[in-house]
Amino acid sequence: MSGLLITGTSSDAGKSLVVTGLCRVIARRGISVAPYKAQNMSNHSMVCRDGSEIGRAQYLQAQAAGVEATSAMNPVLLKPGSDRRAHVVVRGRPAGELMAGEYATGRRHLAEAAFAAYEELAGKHEVIVCEGAGSPAEINLRAGDYVNLGLAQQFSLPTVLVGDIDRGGVLAALYGTWALVSDEDRPLLRAYLINKFRGDASVLEPGLEEISRRTGMPSLGVLPWLQDVWLDSEDSLSMGAWGDVEDGVPADRRLSVAVVRLPRTSNGTDVDALAAEPGVDVRVTVDADHVREADLLVLPGSRATICDLAWLRRTGLADIVLDRARRGAPVLGVCGGYQMLLDEIVDDGIEGGESTSPTTVRGLGLLPGRVVFHEDKVLARPSGAWRGHEVDGYEIHHGVVAPTGGEDFPGGHAVGAVRGSIWHGTLECDDYRRALLADVAAMTGSTWSAKPGAAPFARRREGMIDTLADALETHVDVDAIISLAKESR
Repeated sequence: MSGLLITGTSSDAGKSLVVTGLCRVIARRGISVAPYKAQNMSNHSMVCRDGSEIGRAQYLQAQAAGVEATSAMNPVLLKPGSDRRAHVVVRGRPAGELMAGEYATGRRHLAEAAFAAYEELAGKHEVIVCEGAGSPAEINLRAGDYVNLGLAQQFSLPTVLVGDIDRGGVLAALYGTWALVSDEDRPLLRAYLINKFRGDASVLEPGLEEISRRTGMPSLGVLPWLQDVWLDSEDSLSMGAWGDVEDGVPADRRLSVAVVRLPRTSNGTDVDALAAEPGVDVRVTVDADHVREADLLVLPGSRATICDLAWLRRTGLADIVLDRARRGAPVLGVCGGYQMLLDEIVDDGIEGGESTSPTTVRGLGLLPGRVVFHEDKVLARPSGAWRGHEVDGYEIHHGVVAPTGGEDFPGGHAVGAVRGSIWHGTLECDDYRRALLADVAAMTGSTWSAKPGAAPFARRREGMIDTLADALETHVDVDAIISLAKESR
């Protein structure tokens, strides 16, 4: 068994992308490889075939590695329910809550579960590519760390730093990370690479040479900005970070989609397939004009449905949703967004409120029915059909919806142009997605139609993984990375 840790100078530096690409590169060489992230702090998750819940990024990384995703690949998942508490998922199942004050000191049992999961994976695969979280320079959290250098110390993992040059200050971030970590941890930092570079990489060479001279860490290469690669993310910073590649559809034949950026958006990756569809422009926004005027409005999932519904009302966006319904403009609610469209929501603090007694709030009243939150979480991989098209998805929710009218809709119900589904992932079903968009076009008078020969979304995702792997092969010293991993034996 070999292993290494890919960590970053900040959140969204590109750790997930690098791990995804490395898993594909290593798998191409006939080596059994698996991804691993000890702990995610994310509301973007996926249900494995065995019914366990893990981060979206690790599910995709497993696909890149060509292996079945399991809970061992992301043994601890923290899902923020408010600014001061997170819902804990251990080995794919709910495991209580973690308060903000416990984050630095109250995670020993989580570390034990994470280390056991690593050892389980290490017994089955030749190489484990680990992804860190945030930055290893968060020295205020080092004592209880088990996902960055605490993990690396536990299993003697060589560590590679990823720096995001698009944010600016990447040289300072690399040097500052190296300088801040302890004398004991610093030898674990073995190399670095630059991500998201635009232009002539030769202009960076003097700076990289100086960083290597001062730190002793060699540069492994410079990854270019990959405009057409936007893969499932666990970080809210990346929601809506799609490429702007020209798809050849003229302006007068396009559909516009507005996705409300809720404060506690969950599984925002649901709309990725819409953004990949030729002629469909997706904007994640809180702008009232965009919400009002888009051909389709999407209310995404939420990890705090009642709180986000209150925010929707405070901002005035709820009134715009109601106005859209009155004039027959299409609205689609997914999971938490679906729950907001109902008549009534009953929650006793499970979803994200602070109250320990049952709370009942009025929903938007656009779909007849109510939702009641239960302690038991539903984790499932359902399937169905809509207008002759197969639909499948996945369920991750505590709220159980009881419709009292309307028409059947996959995972939910509908009234006129307002539709809701408790299922995530349905928009990745190509025929269903295109039929739904064609229906939106008919309702809004748009001339949009599905582009003949457009690639299926699953093929598009696979293509992005391959593009990422090809970029690593071209611009990064992958052989040196694999050699580093072998040192951990």
